[in-house]
Amino acid sequence: MKTMTAKDVEHKLAAGEPLNMIDVREVDEVKEGKIPSAIHIPLGLIEFRIHELDKNKEYVMACRSGSRSGLAARFLESQGFSVINMSGGMMNWEGPIE
Repeated sequence: MKTMTAKDVEHKLAAGEPLNMIDVREVDEVKEGKIPSAIHIPLGLIEFRIHELDKNKEYVMACRSGSRSGLAARFLESQGFSVINMSGGMMNWEGPIE
């Protein structure tokens, strides 16, 4: 599984690079703030919302620490998706949040 640090993600977004971000945290966690371009799909709903995703796109997965996003990344990879896990998760995120 590919990984990318939160700082690398922040730099790419700041440079205007389009990243397809998916935040797999729970609703109450996302209320504390999420990366502005990220779509929110809680980990437990990934398999039910997989039809919303495009296998021609690469996705960067995020959660609080990188653990749940790693699970989501492995699942999506097993379904034929190209995925990167944001290591360290939102605990290491220093960029803007909404």
